[in-house]
Amino acid sequence: MKYKNLLLLAMWFLSVQAGCDKSKNSGSTPPITPPVKGTNDIDCWMTKSDQSQLLQKQTAILSFGTVSNSSPFIDVSETTTFQAIDGFGYTLTGGSAFVINNMSPANKSTLLNELFGSADNSIGISYLRLSIGASDLNAAVFSYDDIPAGQTDTNLAHFSLAQDTTDLIPLLKQILLINPKIKIIAAPWSAPVWMKDNGNSAGGSLLPAYYNAYAQYFVKYIQAMKAEGIVIDAITPQNEPLNPNNNPSLVMTGLQQADFIKNNLGPAFQSASIATKIVAYDHNCDHPDYPMTVLNDASAKAFTDGSAFHLYAGDIGALTTVHNAYPDKNLYFTEQYTASSGDFGGDLKWHLKNVIIGSMRNWSKTALEWNLANDPSYGPHTPGGCTTCKGALTINANVVTRNVAYYIIAHASKFVDAGSIRIASNNSGNLNTVAFKTAAGKKVLIVENDGSDVTAFNIRFNGKWATATIPGGAVATYVW
Repeated sequence: MKYKNLLLLAMWFLSVQAGCDKSKNSGSTPPITPPVKGTNDIDCWMTKSDQSQLLQKQTAILSFGTVSNSSPFIDVSETTTFQAIDGFGYTLTGGSAFVINNMSPANKSTLLNELFGSADNSIGISYLRLSIGASDLNAAVFSYDDIPAGQTDTNLAHFSLAQDTTDLIPLLKQILLINPKIKIIAAPWSAPVWMKDNGNSAGGSLLPAYYNAYAQYFVKYIQAMKAEGIVIDAITPQNEPLNPNNNPSLVMTGLQQADFIKNNLGPAFQSASIATKIVAYDHNCDHPDYPMTVLNDASAKAFTDGSAFHLYAGDIGALTTVHNAYPDKNLYFTEQYTASSGDFGGDLKWHLKNVIIGSMRNWSKTALEWNLANDPSYGPHTPGGCTTCKGALTINANVVTRNVAYYIIAHASKFVDAGSIRIASNNSGNLNTVAFKTAAGKKVLIVENDGSDVTAFNIRFNGKWATATIPGGAVATYVW
């Protein structure tokens, strides 16, 4: 009897065990599996104000989801669109060309591919500004029609690009081999001295008697550059027309510029079948009345593509003031310099907030920093030219130092190509933002933390969000 009971007990245990095994595989209680690590949906590159990270790709996983949290939202929407983007870059001054051309061929090639190429280690500069004749960051003052004092050359028989055939034009040709689609805007710092009322390269105004000759000077410039294989997409009639203190420089009032465009420059371009855009002003945001003076003249407006701005005075919102008055005209941000005395962190914040994010949120098609490159002594420059303008690059023989302006532009140029469209994004607290949709359909969000504390926030897109953090004073570009 005892053995029978033991046998029954054993049979009962085996049946229970079999039932447990069966239920384990039946789907009623699925097996426990280890959690799957979140997939990365957003890539991020960051620059910190203390320079501990410089355009460094981050390793933190950023996954879109719907887990609620208390962080503010940055909403990005591609259903609301704004202006198309022409590009980001610098002025390629004569001085820049000189110091870059003094590098060894191999080092120069490596640098140009880094600046203008499309590889992962490149920053993809897509827009350049040139000076027509010398800027103040050339070693010497010159125009393309310099003749002995007391003489004139109304037929421009002595016009020549010779001064730029040693450094600038050969370098541009190398750049165009790397990026044939790069766009170029050009501006004179002064007309030839013989056209001016003070007979000097600095200050003074264009004599009305030479308005036609000066219009033809632009025509010859564009045609001569085209003959070199260099297409000038746009020009402004004068760099900083309200600044007589540079060398070279020239004063041109808004009424004078309207007169010059409608009666001389515009008709000259039309007669020569030149498609190069005419862009008004090219000076500070404290005088939006200047480009509006040009655009208020219907005849000048007909020849004018838009207006260009710097931000050494005024507020970046001036661009929207002009846009609202003339929404059919384009806007360009063409110059802002960083000084030799500047602080990396302070310059990074201010320029990202104003030059990159600010200009884009106020309808600009471009955002350009000033000088691309100079030597360790901030040269070359003209007598009376800027002695404290720090290039994006400092070049000492073959040693290249990347300064703050390099990173200011790179945070946009590397990710936002020409033809991208600005799309909607909001600011939140100390976080300033701008967003784009690229030609390939990528979304790009640039965020600047204007505060001093680490800030968490949610990037929300199409009803889902990813939580990111950004240190105080840092800048980050997010791509998905």
